[in-house]
Amino acid sequence: MNTEYLPGKLPIEHLRRLLAQYTRSDGRVVLGPGVGHDAAVISFGNRYLVAKTDPITFASDEIGWYAVHVNANDIACLGAAPRWFMVTLLLPASATDAALVDGIFQQIAEACESVGAVLVGGHTEVTPRLDQPVAVGCMLGEAATDRLIRSDGAQPGDALILTKGIAVEGTAILARELDDRLAGLNPSLIERSRGLLHNPGISVVRDAQVAAAAGEVHAMHDPTEGGLATALCEMALASDNGLIIEEDAIRVLPETHALCAHLGLDPLGLIASGALLIAAHASTAGAILAALERAGIPASRIGTVTDPGGEIVIRSNAGIRAMPRFDQDEITRMFP
Repeated sequence: MNTEYLPGKLPIEHLRRLLAQYTRSDGRVVLGPGVGHDAAVISFGNRYLVAKTDPITFASDEIGWYAVHVNANDIACLGAAPRWFMVTLLLPASATDAALVDGIFQQIAEACESVGAVLVGGHTEVTPRLDQPVAVGCMLGEAATDRLIRSDGAQPGDALILTKGIAVEGTAILARELDDRLAGLNPSLIERSRGLLHNPGISVVRDAQVAAAAGEVHAMHDPTEGGLATALCEMALASDNGLIIEEDAIRVLPETHALCAHLGLDPLGLIASGALLIAAHASTAGAILAALERAGIPASRIGTVTDPGGEIVIRSNAGIRAMPRFDQDEITRMFP
């Protein structure tokens, strides 16, 4: 019997089967598709081309800004610089005018400038059977061959560092898209939550650059759909290692606490662009944390990479338990 899938990421087991069946390397693919691999790396001799594509489907407000940053983030997580951006923009026939299109393109241009990329192409159309805009971005970047940071590179004993806190993106989306469900909350809290999109912002490009320059970074991951819990699972699966996480060390933004409590959501499973997950040699963790602090980027050590094949667990005052699994991002419960 076929099982109908819920909104969100494809189940990991199904995705693994598809990738094993339909993907291959041509000899120049340095990093191909896999669970926990958010961008591809292709050799061009003395340089690597790094390629990433991701859609924006939950948000309708400022989707141009989202589209650039969520794609640039995954380029930066591999130690590369985002350079060239393309976007397929699908606009609803029932609600599109010149002002909407102009606004999205302005968002794209401003976001590209902020990460050092340029818009080089794409496709734009007004189409039926949509009730809100959809943007599918593709960011291309480049890295020197000796600067690549593989997404499967976490090693036993590595320190796990998290920047900013969770869940910047999810909190901003909830505040921007669910005005009618936030009645009773302080208006200033809602306004601050909306503002998280830009401050501290959903970009981790600077976070990744500072961390990579300060210490021995083995892997980085941008916690997106499925939140920090899913990002930790993906990092562990990519490197085939276990993780132990200190729950009290995870910074949850006050605005996130408030909105999640009001809506009955778990912050650990809420889409979390804006935080960077770093696996680094333990001896350099202090230097990385200090460099991030000097750059004005809050960060904390939240755990340790453990033995190959180990479990992913979270420790609190109540004891140790398995890391919760989110087959759907918590935000999907708000968008039936």
